This record gives sequence, C-alpha cells and structure tokens, in this order.
Amino acid sequence: MVSVQDYVDKQDKGKKGIIEKLRKLVKSTIPNIKEEMQWGVICYENMYYIAALKNQVNFGFSIMGLGKDDAGLFEGTGKTMRHVKISAPNFDEKALVQKILLVRKKAKPVHG
Repeated sequence: MVSVQDYVDKQDKGKKGIIEKLRKLVKSTIPNIKEEMQWGVICYENMYYIAALKNQVNFGFSIMGLGKDDAGLFEGTGKTMRHVKISAPNFDEKALVQKILLVRKKAKPVHG
C-alpha cells in the first residue's frame, strides 16, 4: 500500500511543493485531523482530499449537506465531492481556509 509520503515523493517538484503546502495548511487549520491514503489520493476524514493531476493539484471537499450556494463555491459537477484547482504554490490560502472551515462546519463526510 502506498503511504502519504510515498504519494508526495513521486510527484514532480512543482506539485510536490503545492501538496506539502496544502498538507501544512490543513493540519494548521484543523489540528489532529486524520490523514490517510484513500481512493488513491490523500484524504482527510472523508471530508477533504488532495490529488495530483497532470497540470494541477486538486483540493477536494465534501459537499454532502451543503446548500446549493455553498456547493457552488467549488468546481466540478460531483454529487458528493467538488474541488478547487491549484496550479501555483502562491494560491489564496485565506480563501482556501475559509472553504475548509465552511465544509467542516456544514458538510458531512462522504462514505465509500
């Protein structure tokens, strides 16, 4: 089984830097959150995920239980998870923290 560190280590330098920054942001925003590999990506309590794709890193969010307006803050058309695309290491951390806290407060974990 691939560990979180194995997953990070196999990424190119640019994506690796973004992923490491996202991991620190999640852990500083929600201390003691459980981090694990699930669905082939880094997951946090079935509420968030970090996935390295070809041209960007997606930071995903559970939208289970969110209203239409809140779910509309995220990209994608998923029924249970949506995301924000991050392609540069200098992304808007404050906006991402606000989304993390919104989901933590209002959404439910995705099971599966």
